[in-house]
This record gives sequence, structure tokens and C-alpha cells, in this order.
Amino acid sequence: MQQNLEPPSVENKQQDLEPPSAGNKQQDLEPPLCDDLCAIEIILETSVTEEKPFGKTETPDSDFNVISPKPSQFRAKFFPLATDKQWNSWRWQIQNSYTNFKTLSAILDISNIEDFDFLSKSRKLPLRITPYYASLLHDKPKDYALLKTVVPSKLELVVSPGEESDPLHEESMCPVNNLVRRYPDRVLMLSTGFCSVYCRYCTRSHMVLKDKKHYGVKAWENSIDYIRNNPQIRDVVISGGDPLTMPEKHVEFLLSSLRAMPHVEVIRLGTKVPMVLPQRITKTFVNMLKKYHPVYMSIHCTHPDEITPEVVEATKRLADAGVVMGSQTVLLQGVNDNVETIKELMHRLLKVRIKPYYLYQCDPIPGSSHFRTPVSKGLEIIQGLRGHTSGYAIPHYVIDTPGGGGKIPLLPEYYQGRDGEYVVMKNFEGKIYKYYDPIK
Repeated sequence: MQQNLEPPSVENKQQDLEPPSAGNKQQDLEPPLCDDLCAIEIILETSVTEEKPFGKTETPDSDFNVISPKPSQFRAKFFPLATDKQWNSWRWQIQNSYTNFKTLSAILDISNIEDFDFLSKSRKLPLRITPYYASLLHDKPKDYALLKTVVPSKLELVVSPGEESDPLHEESMCPVNNLVRRYPDRVLMLSTGFCSVYCRYCTRSHMVLKDKKHYGVKAWENSIDYIRNNPQIRDVVISGGDPLTMPEKHVEFLLSSLRAMPHVEVIRLGTKVPMVLPQRITKTFVNMLKKYHPVYMSIHCTHPDEITPEVVEATKRLADAGVVMGSQTVLLQGVNDNVETIKELMHRLLKVRIKPYYLYQCDPIPGSSHFRTPVSKGLEIIQGLRGHTSGYAIPHYVIDTPGGGGKIPLLPEYYQGRDGEYVVMKNFEGKIYKYYDPIK
């Protein structure tokens, strides 16, 4: 078995990772690589329907040891045979995720859910929710914010004008497979097609839901070579799918490969794992990240209720390890589309050392119209934040433009034009002020 995963070079290409030995239970087993790369399919079916759930589940020791009251009560009710060791294992969480609507209905109030029979039989609305994240949904009404973001709805099958499967035209901006280059000095690497939780409004649902498998070293080689041979690339975003669902040695392989290139100044990891699978953030994992600084992490955060004691622990570990964290939030109708919710979310993020970064207008993927707000709503929220909280708590409101034009920031109309030698401005209270600025 290959253990030393040195970065691939032009002269000596690294062969793809071999599957770990079945006898070594301490290996990073979940999830395995894609079957066309290493002969193991990613099979992560839920085991909650077994007569004795989790009796055969083998999990390595984990140093994550936070179980807050709500998840603890949920585990006692729905996973009574699961030990602390299992619950705190990110592999166990993925192995035992809810992956079909019928099973998920055991923890939800389905009495008011329309089209339950259709949803339970549909193969067009794949889902995955970790037991931990499911514990946040239990006993909640059907209009609960977090429930809307991860539980399928028949509305996803209604395609509206302007929607397309790849609205950002990322596929047309790939110089090599799995690498998007939209800007001159940075690239986006699609490291995997797998997520621990499927967001219903995901920009890359066309890619993630088509191929719910991990990639491997062979799939990354062309991307790594392209970055190596283009020295103007100084910033690399590793995204997917979610790269933090990959085995640690695979994440390290990518980080070490990129850090070996002098022109790569910044490495960013795009992820939702700290919010939906905080058990992944082990001390071993953050100690590995520390070796490749500067490492940044763009964390997908949706709602204040995601900031649980488990998330506080995970983000503390990342911050203490020197990982600079920024938030990415999608503006969603009926979920977080008001000033109060966004302000509370941004304040809670700052408290756990995540800098509010982007507030995205929801991308027009097929079946997303019930999530999308008017652009005026996003501007209203930014105006409601400015002057009523610190600048640190105000994200950039952006539209990632359909057609591949990149992110365009939008602001309320603070600049009112000129009056002779003065610039005219309107502050957060709507009052007009002038700044002397003679035209030279």
C-alpha cells in the first residue's frame, strides 16, 4: 500500500491511492475513492433500518467529544445503540446519514407535508443529511428555516424562466477537467463530487447529484499540472462537493502539492462541513492544516441556529490552528431573508471568529425560484445592517452573474452624485451629507 503521498511531479506521476486494508480499522475509511480510480464504490447507505443499528459499524477513535443536549436527546431516541465514540466519528455520521425521504420522515412531522408519497418514491430529489444535522430538524414545523434548506420539496421540479443547470457557465471555463478559471490570478478546483449534506439550492447540484463519489489523485493530476505551469495563479480554492469529506491524506495531498509551488500564495478550502459535520474537525486534522499556512476556509453558513456548541468547538479548533475563516451565506426566501436573522447570524459568526464575507443572491439553478428573493431584498438587508452594527459584521452582497461574469457586489445608493465641488452622500439614516471634492 502506498503510504507516502508526495506531490506529483512531471517526471514521476503519483499513482492513485489504493484502498486501505480491511483489517486496519484505524485507516481513514470513509468515504472511499471513486470506483473507476481504485475499485471501491462509495456506498454510504443509512443503517437506521437495520434490526440492530450500528452493531457492525467500526469507527476509529476520535478526539471530538462535544455532544450538546439536543443532539444527545435525538441520539437517545433514534440511535439508542450508538456510542459516544460512534456519534463523534465523522465517518459514522456519513455512514448513517439519512439518504431517502421515507427514512427521514421518521424524525419529521409529515402530517402537513404535501405530496409525501411522491417525495418518498422520487429518485429525482436525492438527499443526504447527517444524524447530527438531522437532530437540529427534529420536532420542528415544516416551515422551519434549516429544514427548508436540506429537505426535498416538489417545488424543485418546477423550472422557471432564467434557470439553467450550470448558470455560472463553469463547465465552459475549465482549461482542464475539474478546474475552473474565471479570473486571471485564481482558480477553483473541484476536488470531489460528494457532500455530507445536500443543500437544496446548491449551485453545483448538476455536478454533485450526478456523481456522488469522491475523485482521486489521477483526477487531480491535470489540475495540479495546470496550476504548476501557470505561475500567474496565486490563489487556489479547493471546493467540490465538499473537500472536507475526503480522507485526511487526500486533503493533505492537495495542500502539499499546491504549497510546493512558490507562486501559489493562498490556498482556500470551500466547505459546509464545520456547520453540518463538526465532528470532522479533529485535532489531527487541524494539526495537518497548520503545516500548509496560509490556509483560508470559506464556510457556508445559513442561519443562526447552525451555531451550536459542536460548531463552536469545531471553529475554535480551526481558529486556534491559525486557519482564517470567512463566511459564505446564500440569501434564501423564508429562511434568512430579513435584517434581524442576517444580523444575528453575522454576530454569532464573529463570536466564533468567522469573518462575514459574502451574502450571495441565490443562483438560478433549475427548481430554485421558491428560494430566490428579489435583489431589492438583499439591498434592504445591507442597508439595515450599515450603521446598526460594526463593519466587521457586514458581508458583501454579491450576485455571481449568470453567464460566467464573476461576482458583482451590490450596495444601496449611498452615493447621490455631485453638487458643484461637493460629493453628495446619504448615510444609513437617510440624511444627506456633502464632502468637499473639487474637480481638478
